[in-house]
Amino acid sequence: MKHQRIEHFRFEDESEERLRILFEQHHEEARTRAFALIEEAREDENGCLVSDTVTPRKVRFRGHQYEVYRFVYCVLNEVIASRHHVVRHRCHNRLCVNPEHLIIGTQADNKHDDWDYAAYGVDPNFL
Repeated sequence: MKHQRIEHFRFEDESEERLRILFEQHHEEARTRAFALIEEAREDENGCLVSDTVTPRKVRFRGHQYEVYRFVYCVLNEVIASRHHVVRHRCHNRLCVNPEHLIIGTQADNKHDDWDYAAYGVDPNFL
């Protein structure tokens, strides 16, 4: 009996595929764009870097649209985040694109952040 070799297959969602291609083919261009987006933002009284928008700003890069905070975090940290990952705001300001205020996590992590914020407010140690 002849044995077949089974290759392990890992499903890559659309978000992961786009970011993988971005890193493989356009990483320096993406870094330049991320730094430009940070430079365009203004610093508020909490150290957040924000734009004058009501909702989180979006950016179009190489035919795909990203929320600026997700784009900045993933590009500068070279993270290929799936659609199951969220970029969390330690400052609890969704308009913020300050890389020092952004961390990756799950939706459960994000919900726990909300509960902690409701109970204790913003952690002053990181600001």
